[in-house]
Amino acid sequence: MDEPPPMALLGGRLATGLVDVTRDPSALDSEGFWAVAADFEGRPTCARFRDVRPAEGHDIPAAPWHGPPTDSWSTSLDRRAYKQGVTRIREHIAAGEVYQANLCRVLSAPVAPGADVAALATLLVRHNPAPYAGFIRLPRHGVELATASPELFLRRDGRYVTSGPIKGTGRTEADLLEKDHAENVMIVDLVRNDLGRVCATGSVTVPDLCIVEKHPGLVHLVSTVDGLLRDGAGWPELLAATFPPGSVTGAPKESALRIIEELETSPRGPYCGGIGWVDADRGRGELAVGIRTFWIDRAQGLLKFGTGAGITWGSEPEREWQETRLKARLLLAIASAGHPDTT
Repeated sequence: MDEPPPMALLGGRLATGLVDVTRDPSALDSEGFWAVAADFEGRPTCARFRDVRPAEGHDIPAAPWHGPPTDSWSTSLDRRAYKQGVTRIREHIAAGEVYQANLCRVLSAPVAPGADVAALATLLVRHNPAPYAGFIRLPRHGVELATASPELFLRRDGRYVTSGPIKGTGRTEADLLEKDHAENVMIVDLVRNDLGRVCATGSVTVPDLCIVEKHPGLVHLVSTVDGLLRDGAGWPELLAATFPPGSVTGAPKESALRIIEELETSPRGPYCGGIGWVDADRGRGELAVGIRTFWIDRAQGLLKFGTGAGITWGSEPEREWQETRLKARLLLAIASAGHPDTT
């Protein structure tokens, strides 16, 4: 079977004609249009494309999508293990080691050899539209992902940078608790601190705090943090200061990362990393947080998807487990073209 050509659909633009691939983020300050996939573990893949044009749904070449059976998904943390993890994080909070930590699980199902993320991305756009939807297809470089991310990690226009952390999820606005608002404020403070490490003194502001956004099947609390990059700072410095995204780690970030490593049994990979594009010629770019994201692990023959929840002292283990199911339910049903009770 012929390997599909390298391609990316990001920011409403279709990129073809692969020029080169690097793991050096300083390339994003050079020239050309780049597709970027940085996994949660800190490994960036930056692919420069020669030909970029506005995307039209009908002209994206892709094989038909054949998803896994709805009953074939397995999880890295089952219900019992996940709830134990929530309890363990609350113990860390009680000990004063952390205020909040994200606990995630990775779902996996067998994938057909000819499965094409471009076809899956088309389904996601049709059935679960999202502001940062797209795909990156680089088979020879181990990157094949389709995303329906609703969350802005970093937007850059010259020196001006913006982040849009999401914290707090429910089926409706009435489901959002005081705990969700507190969690959002904690992460906003963390993002302010991250941007403050690379932005000019006094330039970091919070123009929006805890705004309710509606998405298919759920609602989120979203805030906005922005600032001006200091002189001499570029993409390497910006990513070093802010990665991995604060909304999918916790606060303080270093403590949360240690707890994540202790409790999670599967690498997150592209999930919770950064996915997007950079137009180096114009000094602009937009990276989404790699949530609501599928990726293909060819070595294991698996389609993977991550889901998680932010854990605070006010967290109740069963409610947090159900939040991970809520976030995954529709997306897995789309990928399996099956029944929404997949999880």
